[in-house]
Amino acid sequence: MTVDAVFCSVGFAALTGLLLSVAIERLMTPRPQLVRPWMAWTLHGGVWLLAHALLTLVLGRPWFAAAAVSAFLLTLVLVNNAKVRALREPFVFQDYEYFTDAIRFPRLYIPFLGWWKFLGAMTGFVLAVAIGLWGEASPAQRFDWSGQLGGVAVTFTGSLLLLLARGWRTPPVSFEPEQDVRALGLLACLWRYGEEAGARFAVASPFDFLAPRRPESELPHLVAVQSESFFDPRALFSGIRPEVLAEFDRIRNDAVAHGKLKVPAWGANTVRTEFAFLSGIGEDKLGIHRFNPYHAIATGWDVPSLATYLKHLGYRTVCIHPYPASFYQRDRVYPRFGFDEFLDIRAFDDSMRVGPYIGDVAVAGKVAALLGKATAPVFIFAITMENHGPLHLDRASSSEVDVLYSMPPPGGCDDLTIYLRHLRNADHMIAQLRQTLDHCGRPASLCWFGDHVPIMPAVYEEFGVPSGDVEYVLWGNRSSTAPQERELAAHDLAVGWLRAAGVVW
Repeated sequence: MTVDAVFCSVGFAALTGLLLSVAIERLMTPRPQLVRPWMAWTLHGGVWLLAHALLTLVLGRPWFAAAAVSAFLLTLVLVNNAKVRALREPFVFQDYEYFTDAIRFPRLYIPFLGWWKFLGAMTGFVLAVAIGLWGEASPAQRFDWSGQLGGVAVTFTGSLLLLLARGWRTPPVSFEPEQDVRALGLLACLWRYGEEAGARFAVASPFDFLAPRRPESELPHLVAVQSESFFDPRALFSGIRPEVLAEFDRIRNDAVAHGKLKVPAWGANTVRTEFAFLSGIGEDKLGIHRFNPYHAIATGWDVPSLATYLKHLGYRTVCIHPYPASFYQRDRVYPRFGFDEFLDIRAFDDSMRVGPYIGDVAVAGKVAALLGKATAPVFIFAITMENHGPLHLDRASSSEVDVLYSMPPPGGCDDLTIYLRHLRNADHMIAQLRQTLDHCGRPASLCWFGDHVPIMPAVYEEFGVPSGDVEYVLWGNRSSTAPQERELAAHDLAVGWLRAAGVVW
C-alpha cells in the first residue's frame, strides 16, 4: 500500500464509521431526532472522530479502530435500551460506574441486559479483536507524517475543531434524560452530562436551620428503615392475599402519620432516595448530581444531613447495610454524612441469607442488639437488601402461590410471586422492630419507607404500571394520637419524622 493510500485509509475508515454511528444511534429507545441543533451534531462528530483517532494511534489499524468504536457504541445502545425497559430512564454519563460495578457485582446488573445478550456481546467483541488484528495489518508507514500518523493527525485535529466549534454555543441540557437524548443524540448528551459533572452547588439543607425541642435526657431512639423495593402491590392484583402485609397494616393503623411517598427513583438507583431522605434536598436542586449524588459527596462535597444534625444533639449514629460498604462508595460517603459506625455485609454471615442477600429479619436482629446495648439516644438507619432484584433469577413454587394469593396470578407473573415472598419477610421485620421498640426503656420512633418500586416489567405489562410512589409510616412506641394520612416527598420525610417524634419544632 502506498503512503498516500495509507494516509487516505484513515480518513475513509473514520468517515465510514461516523456514518455508521448515526445508524447505530437509530436503534436507541428513545430514538434521537435527526433534526437537531448543529452544535449537537458537531459534538457527535467530534466525540466519534476523537475516539477513532486515539484508537487508530494505539492499534495502527484504522478499519479495526472504526469497528471497535462502533461496537462500543452499539454496546452503549443495548445497555441504554435495557435500562429504559427496566428503569424507564436512558443511559447517562453518570452511569459509567455500571461497567465497573457489573464486574464487581455481576448479579445486580448483567441479568437486566440479559445473559445471552451479554455473552453474545462478549463473543462478538473477542471475534472483532481477533479478526481485526489478523485481518488488517499495521502499515510500514504507521509513524510517517505522510502516512498513517498524518491521517491520524488530520482526524484528531478535525475532532478538536468540531468540539471547539460547539463551544461558541454550548447545547443546553434539562437534566431530563429522555428529553435531552431525543434533542441532542446519545454521544452529545453523554458529553454534555460529563461536562456538567464537575459542577458544585451551594444547596441549603433544612438541617442547617432546625430548632431542637427536647432536652437530651428525653431524646427518643430513632430507627429509620429504607426497605428495598417496598411498596404495596395489592392494588395491582386483587388476588394477592391482604395478610401478606398484615403487620404493615397494623402499624399503619397505629401510626402518627402514613401515606404515599414520592421518590426520585424507579426500580433502582437507591442512593437517590437515600440522599433525599438524609439530606432533605430535592432532586430539582441538584442539577447533574440528581443521578448519583453520592459521587459528588465522595469527592469532597459537604452536605449537612440528618445524621450530622442528630449527632449534634447527642445521638450515636449508626448505619446498617448488609452489602459491601464500597458499593456506591458508601464507605466514603457515610463518614462524611455524620455516621459514627457503618455495619456492612461483614457484620452478617451466610446463615442469615434469604436467597442471594441477607434477610430482613437478620437486619432487624442487628437493630435490636444495638438498642439493647444503648445507654444514650441512638439513631439507626437500616438499608435492607433482601428484596433486591433481579427477581427473575429466583424460582417460585406452587406452594407459595397458595400462600400468597387467593386466586392464582396470570402466567408470566413469577416475578410478582418472588417479590411477595420477600415482601412478607419485610412485614415480619416490621413486627420485630415494633416489638423491640415497644420494650425500649425510653421513647422510640420508627420511620419505615421504600426506596422505589421493584423491577417487574412483565408484571406491569399484565396489570398496569404503578405510579412509582411508595409507602411510608411514622410510628412511635408512646404515641396516642390518631394517624394522619398525607403525601410526602422523600426529601421532606426526615424533617416530618423528627417533628412527629417530638425532636424538633
